[in-house]
Order: sequence, then structure tokens, then C-alpha cells
Amino acid sequence: MINYKIRLYDPSIGAQEKKNVLDCLNSNWISSKGKYINKFEKKFANFLKIKHAISVVNGTTALHLALLALKIKKNDEVIVPSFTYIAPVNAIKYIGAKVKFIDSKLSTWQLDESKLEGLITKKTKAVIVPHLYGQINDIEKIKYICKKKKIYIIEDCAEAFGCYYKNKHVGTYGDVSTFSFFGSKTITTGEGGMVVTNNKKIADLIYKLKTVAVVKNKNYWHDMVGYNYRMTNICAAIGLAQINKAKKIIKNKIKIFHLYRKYLNLKKIKMNNETIYTKSSFWLITIFLQSKKKRNLLIKLLTKHKIETRTTFNPIHKMPMYFNRNYKNLFPNSEILSDTGLSLPSGSNLSDKEIKKICSLINQFIYKH
Repeated sequence: MINYKIRLYDPSIGAQEKKNVLDCLNSNWISSKGKYINKFEKKFANFLKIKHAISVVNGTTALHLALLALKIKKNDEVIVPSFTYIAPVNAIKYIGAKVKFIDSKLSTWQLDESKLEGLITKKTKAVIVPHLYGQINDIEKIKYICKKKKIYIIEDCAEAFGCYYKNKHVGTYGDVSTFSFFGSKTITTGEGGMVVTNNKKIADLIYKLKTVAVVKNKNYWHDMVGYNYRMTNICAAIGLAQINKAKKIIKNKIKIFHLYRKYLNLKKIKMNNETIYTKSSFWLITIFLQSKKKRNLLIKLLTKHKIETRTTFNPIHKMPMYFNRNYKNLFPNSEILSDTGLSLPSGSNLSDKEIKKICSLINQFIYKH
């Protein structure tokens, strides 16, 4: 295992997180009941300006619950990009629905909404819209198409906390939206997630499903199949401290983005950038090189200097459990984005000196190659 001097991501954990966790331990409220659950959910909903926020054990379970709450059933179709993290695609499979892949745009790395309407059939019930790498989809266009075709939108905002489209936080456009609080996310609970919606009926069903579908006021009685997807009070305690300093974390991340843009030679590489109507939190600073070969050579160089990086997501349509011969040449942009992308160190505590060093090495590499 490499002992990296500059890691890809370090969470911003401080005194308040530790104080809150110690309070849980001292009070013995360590499981899925306790004051921090409700406080974190309310604070999160207020931050997004949405009516309901339901905490869960992680972002994948949040997606599973979102699909269940929208009553997506076996053999229904759900559209999802091939270029994304595996979680939304697996969640579709959990409920027995049919995965229908869509390609992404090279310009923004997000779902290609120009291809969306042509993929919708009578069997299509929803589209999952992941906002990747702190970038933002053209969610208004997607919403217009989905409303016209009468299908649901699930926004996967695992990588987009602190991102806005037309001054509204992402996650407030979908029928249901999901967030992740894994250790590398903008705010973290260690492991954890959130499902959000403005629909009370959907929110109530999500809460029931995540609490093993237990009937109110009747111990150990369940009237439907439920799931134990509850967040612990300890995780929520960390989350509350994180949401209270979220604006500071996001401010630091935006500063880091501008430092990268200042020091990097962007003539031969592409990098995150905000598009019209959007405001990004720049979750992971990500660049795209001219070829897979160059990308892999750069990884070796940065690794040699003990700088941690991560390749962009592999296209899911090429993975064995989702592979189909008919997919050949259907998702070319997803394959290019996967082959040429590289995420750079992006923790909110990254120093100016560290960013300069990373950029200097990349610039030297670009000059030589």
C-alpha cells in the first residue's frame, strides 16, 4: 500500500464532530434513535430548501428506497447513464426493473438530454440523473422532457452537495433525490445518505420502508416488506456538525478549484468548469487528457511523487453483469470519458503549496508529451 503524501480526499473533521460523537457515547444513544437524527434531517432539509429529508445508511440504499417509493416495478424501464458510479444502476436491478443506458456529453460529462426523449417508451417509468464530479446536468431541460412524457426524475446528488441550478440546490428538481455522505464526499457522516422530496406521501413511505415497515403503535408488527436502512445517531451527530460548517467547506473547495485553474496549463487538457445557470461545489477536481495512454502515464508520474489520483468511472455497459453485444458503439462518449479522465486531490484542506506541486508536475508532463 502506497503511503501518499497528498491524498485524493481527506474529510474535514474537527472538534464539534468529536464532541457530538462523545455525547452519543456518554448518553448511550448510539443506534438509530437519538436527538441527532431529527436535527440532522431538519438542518439538511433547510439547507436544500426542501420539505422532507430522510436519513439512511448510505447513498445506495437511498437510491433503492427512491425507486421503491415511486413504485417502479419488475420489467419497468429506468434510464440511467452508462458513465456513472455503479450504485444507481445496481439499485435498478435490486427491484427487478430494466436498465436502459444513455450516453453522456463530452462537454459537461453529464447525461445527454438530447438523446433522452428518443429512449422513452411506454415501459419507461423514470430516469436517474447523476450530477457527476460536482458538475450539474441541464436539469430544467430534463424535467421538461420527463413532464411531457409523464415519467419520474430521480436526482442522484451523491457528488453534488452544494451545487445549484438557477439558484436552486440540485435535488430539489426531482420527484425524489438522493445524497451520499461517504468519507470522500463534500460533507460526510463516515457512511450515510439522505433521501429528499417535497411530496409528503412519498416521504412517509420512504420512512416506513427504511424502518423495516413496522406499523405505528404496534411492536414488532409489519404490514409490508421493509428494510433496515436506518442511519445511526453517531453518524447523524457527525452530519450535524458537518452541515453546520458546510458553507465554509464549499468555500474552500471553490478556492481550490480556482487555484487549479490558475496553475494548470489547460491548453491540452480539459477540466471541471461551470456551465450556464450553474454553480458548482467542485467535489472532485477532474481533468481529461488526450488519450488513455497519456492518462495512465500521468498516473504513474504522480504516484511516483506519492500523489494519489483516481481514474474516472468505468462505463457500466461494459461490465459483465450488464454487458450486451448490442451495446457496441452505442455509448462512445462514455468510453472516452472513462479512458481519459483523472481525478486529482480535492480535499477542502488542500494547501496552495500542494496544489502548486501537483500542477507543476502535470504541466511538465504535458510539455514533454
